[in-house]
Amino acid sequence: MSTTHPSPLDLAPYGITVGTVHRNLSPAKLYEHSIRYEAGSSIADSGALIAYSGAKTGRSPQDKRVVRHPDSEKDVWWGSVNVPMDKRGFQLNRERAIDYLNTRERLYVIDAFAGWHPQHRLKIRVVCARPYHALFMRTMLIRPTVEELATFGEPDFVIFNAGRFPANRLTEGMTSKTSIDLSFEEKQMVILGTEYAGEMKKGVFTLMHYLMPKRGLLSMHCSATADSQSEKSSVLFGLSGTGKTTLSADPKRRLIGDDEHVWGDDGIFNIEGGCYAKAIDLTPENEPDIFQALRFGSVLENVVFDDEGHHVDYHDTSITQNTRGAYPIEFIQNAKVPCVAGHPTDIIFLTCDAFGVLPPVSKLTTEQAMYHFISGYTAKVAGTEMGVTEPSATFSACFGAPFLVWHPAKYAELLAEKLAKHHVNVWLINTGWSGGSHGVGSRIKLKFTRAIIDAIHDGTLARASTQPDPIFGIQIVTQVPNVPAEILIPEQTWADKKAFAATAAKLARLFTENFEKFESGATAEVKAAGPKV
Repeated sequence: MSTTHPSPLDLAPYGITVGTVHRNLSPAKLYEHSIRYEAGSSIADSGALIAYSGAKTGRSPQDKRVVRHPDSEKDVWWGSVNVPMDKRGFQLNRERAIDYLNTRERLYVIDAFAGWHPQHRLKIRVVCARPYHALFMRTMLIRPTVEELATFGEPDFVIFNAGRFPANRLTEGMTSKTSIDLSFEEKQMVILGTEYAGEMKKGVFTLMHYLMPKRGLLSMHCSATADSQSEKSSVLFGLSGTGKTTLSADPKRRLIGDDEHVWGDDGIFNIEGGCYAKAIDLTPENEPDIFQALRFGSVLENVVFDDEGHHVDYHDTSITQNTRGAYPIEFIQNAKVPCVAGHPTDIIFLTCDAFGVLPPVSKLTTEQAMYHFISGYTAKVAGTEMGVTEPSATFSACFGAPFLVWHPAKYAELLAEKLAKHHVNVWLINTGWSGGSHGVGSRIKLKFTRAIIDAIHDGTLARASTQPDPIFGIQIVTQVPNVPAEILIPEQTWADKKAFAATAAKLARLFTENFEKFESGATAEVKAAGPKV
């Protein structure tokens, strides 16, 4: 085994003794290796590296496993999110991954950090066989300086990515040829049977979701911005399609990060050193910041481009609808680097309510905030069958259930503690439909949602008049500058008042049914903060 610039590294302690190890190569060198050794890799006309993840173009949450160990088993929320595996199964999969890595002529190692806070950052080591994977994690983690790399030492967590090699389906606990396994005690992650780069990023996030609450810190699946004149921050939670990325790209504020953060004792900090944005239908008009960030040093995943000019067709979903772009956060012009800020003044829950019954903006009590945080609601438009399209509710605990380790109530309790200590306002914003459900009403205009966000940040809404929602109990804000008053109270926008009442009652029942699975970990006050069915 040999090593190359910038510094030597011995992988023999892991059982890896074959091949040349390339540690923390520059983007230019990783481009070179990807083009030379990776079939299908290319360079877009924007300068971004184009790479393909093979058969898997998204995460495989059903194949994630967590080692059940006496030291952590009482902390873990076991079930469909955290499926247990035994220590021997993990060791077998790790041995399989290392055997595969030992067959490669070239291996790539990225040593970098997770977490911008110097007291809470973790040293992460990624060992992989694809230069595309190395560049991706170089982008998504926090890149060390030359001095930090020279003194990096032993990592806190190691990822063995042998994703091109399948898991053995005969290994106990395996349900497919894909397996993503985490051991908190051995401080390692093994990837088999999937080359989707996002598995590594979310593995690190899952680790932070376990460790940070043990320190009394709240790990959050959210975007965050900061006031351009102060250290005050604002946090936006929201599932896919709610506008989290779009609304965090606010030219009036500084971007802390787009996806993963921690709320600590002295403010918030980003976990990552990059952003991982959806690229479907991307245009310079609708997402100018992201569009310009996808240049040299960035990675474009599973996109289609023309042979002659290497111009990417962001509307082409023939490979996948989950086309993605990863870029260093400093490629965003208004990014705040280092990615840390003070305590939030406001927490914003975004929901795209396709039922059309939630108000454009409402204020939540602490108990309501805990309830809606645990619920993690949005709605999507179902497929059309026989000419009928109906919304379907989606609930994802803490707005990121696949990455939770503790019971959702643990994160909600940490949220409540910090809300009370720092006197934070909590808002529920509907970016979905008004005047009726999807197919009858219309989508709330982005300019109105932006006006609501602006009024939150300048303090106007904290003083605005409100009225209670009779079903959901939340306080509806009735006046917002630059937003028509007639759209702020949902019932008034519906021509058919009976249909509104029936639809609101239906959504309330869906909330209640979903929350039943969390009731054992929730207080009576939080249970009572839900809709009145």
